[in-house]
Amino acid sequence: MEVQVEGSLERAMRVLKKKLAAEGVFKEMKLRSFYEKPSVRRKRKRQEAARKRRKALRRAQRMARGPR
Repeated sequence: MEVQVEGSLERAMRVLKKKLAAEGVFKEMKLRSFYEKPSVRRKRKRQEAARKRRKALRRAQRMARGPR
C-alpha cells in the first residue's frame, strides 16, 4: 500500500493507519495473534454475518423513511 507524503510525515502515517484500518488489517492481526478453533471461528463468522445483516436492514429501513 502506498501513501503520498505531502507535507508532514505524521499526516502520512495517519492516512496509512486509516487505510489499513479500513481494510481490516489490524482486526486480522488481532484475530491471528492466538489460535482459534475451527468451531469457534465458524461461530464468530456467523455472528459477524448476522450483525452485518441487522445493520444493513436498519440502514435500509432508515433510507426507506426518507430524509427528515
